[in-house]
Amino acid sequence: MKTIAGQDIFHDRPVILAKYLIENKSTVRDTAKHFGISKSTVHKDLTDKLKNLDIILYYKVKEILDINKQERHIRGGEATKIKYEKLKTKI
Repeated sequence: MKTIAGQDIFHDRPVILAKYLIENKSTVRDTAKHFGISKSTVHKDLTDKLKNLDIILYYKVKEILDINKQERHIRGGEATKIKYEKLKTKI
């Protein structure tokens, strides 16, 4: 079975992902990119599997995910603004 630093990847991965997300106040997308796995896997690990492994960690992650959800329209708007500013400077 695959391991990360000697840990069982399938059992410990949700905890590893949660700690990374909390320490870096990361998004699901950034966490997935960092670990080279899909956003779906990160989301499933953090919302389903983690709840059964570490309930306290689960609620800390949930708090960050809720904040990210509230702010996503702002990040999306900023990304669109930057995109069109780059296009404008190319013209």
